[in-house]
Amino acid sequence: MKLFGTDGIRGHVGDFLTATLALEVGISAGKILKERVEQDCADRADQANAIAIGQDSRTSGDMLSTAISAGLTAAGWDVWHIGLCPTPAVAYLTANSPEIFGGVMISASHNPPEDNGIKFFGANGTKLCSETQQAIEAVLEARGHANLSQPSQDWGKYQEKSHLIDRYQESLQTSIATDLSGLKVVLDLAYGSATLVSMQVFRNLGAEVICLHQEPDGDRINVNCGSTHLEPLRTAVKEHHADMGFAFDGDADRVLAVDRHGRIVDGDYILYLWGQELMEKNQLPNSEIVTTVMANLGFERAWQKLGGNLVRTAVGDQYVHAEMVRSGAMLGGEQSGHVLCRHYAVSGDGLLAALHLAALAKQKAPLDELMDRSFHPFPQLLKNVRVEDRDQRRNWQSCDALVQAIALAEQDLGDRGRILVRASGTEPLMRVMVEAETFDLANHWTNSLVGLIEKQLVKA
Repeated sequence: MKLFGTDGIRGHVGDFLTATLALEVGISAGKILKERVEQDCADRADQANAIAIGQDSRTSGDMLSTAISAGLTAAGWDVWHIGLCPTPAVAYLTANSPEIFGGVMISASHNPPEDNGIKFFGANGTKLCSETQQAIEAVLEARGHANLSQPSQDWGKYQEKSHLIDRYQESLQTSIATDLSGLKVVLDLAYGSATLVSMQVFRNLGAEVICLHQEPDGDRINVNCGSTHLEPLRTAVKEHHADMGFAFDGDADRVLAVDRHGRIVDGDYILYLWGQELMEKNQLPNSEIVTTVMANLGFERAWQKLGGNLVRTAVGDQYVHAEMVRSGAMLGGEQSGHVLCRHYAVSGDGLLAALHLAALAKQKAPLDELMDRSFHPFPQLLKNVRVEDRDQRRNWQSCDALVQAIALAEQDLGDRGRILVRASGTEPLMRVMVEAETFDLANHWTNSLVGLIEKQLVKA
């Protein structure tokens, strides 16, 4: 039974993701986490008796959080329900509260409203390792072949703890020592988790704030707004003559920015600019930034020119985090805007990254000038092809025609670009990314490979 993808359990609510599944996942995860706390944290076993649960604004969130809470309490855990909050708030509270051993976030991140997901966090506030995920899947599968009755035991308690979000908000505000007064900032809150604290944090630090899509609305979360649809933000920044704008995804663990001219500041630029700042302060071990295979070649070459070291991983924040822990790196992230700085957080945090980028613009130069001084990206095209058949997606490398076409394209590009073809870990999509010295070259090979995927993998 394979449930966990690159970012927890995620899918369409009602067919794949149901209340019954959430209940069973809660019981199974509760059992494994009980074993972990006894094995790995015996000194905390009597103190760490709670699991924190947060959710974004999706209408299915209450149903799923209630079901998984029932499973966790059945397994003997107390459940502390935080309610609407950003995903990094759950990670922060889990890492910094001795009573909390693990966390759960009910969210499908940037996915459309009809999807939802379940993300787990361990005692240190990081996402569960693959070994623990597999153990949960094994227990869940075994329960599927056994009597589902639960033996009598000490049941856990369910408590509302929404006030704990104040601790997270305070941590954001104290992470920077810069007064943001004088800055005019537009925030696109995507009708999701960012609606809770982001506007207040920026205003508390002195910024003038204009908000878009600022009410939590589970039926409109991510719809034509947020970090996957930047046009409303770009328009608002220019209309209000703002200094910059930030767009968050549904659970606020990622952010993209725009400068005052409406130019997009993606995760590559955020990493470059924040990395420069940390390097100048001698706070970047080995001048290393960890990113993924999606990072732009222009970013990589510019960072190397500064004397920096850029390490690439597979796509997914869990892989970035694992490499950062292995190498001791303090800054890493993805082009999509998921940025992790271990000086201040244990997980990627869109609000944290936005605040530090705003602080850089206040301290050094306007964001557009910082952009001008950074790097020129290679033309990069990313196209998605919907492939509903899971086996076709997962086994795409067995398609000889596609593999041969990729090899031909890579031979043609040489050191003038690169190609990445992969199956999405969160959606029924094949993703094709081509990067080249010229747009025409990138466009040619992108269209060629997309057409071949549609012919070979998409069933009529």
